[in-house]
Amino acid sequence: MTRCPECDTEIDLDEDEVEEGEIVGCPECDAELEVTQTHPVHLIKISEDDDDDDEDEEEESSAEKEDEEEDEEEEDGERDLENPDEDE
Repeated sequence: MTRCPECDTEIDLDEDEVEEGEIVGCPECDAELEVTQTHPVHLIKISEDDDDDDEDEEEESSAEKEDEEEDEEEEDGERDLENPDEDE
């Protein structure tokens, strides 16, 4: 028997049925918990801030790609203006 690190509720997890890295939910407080050890079972709360950080990184990555594409389009347009007679 292990306990939720968030609300201290007992959670019945069989050591043989869980794997390290597995995500389980607390039935009492709905916290997402990661199995960090199986013998005995040890759980840590997955920080909601980590999830937010991942989403922020994805959004920043998408914005950077869009900016790069816009920069490339602008550079192509500038090349056309500088050398209007050249064929690409």
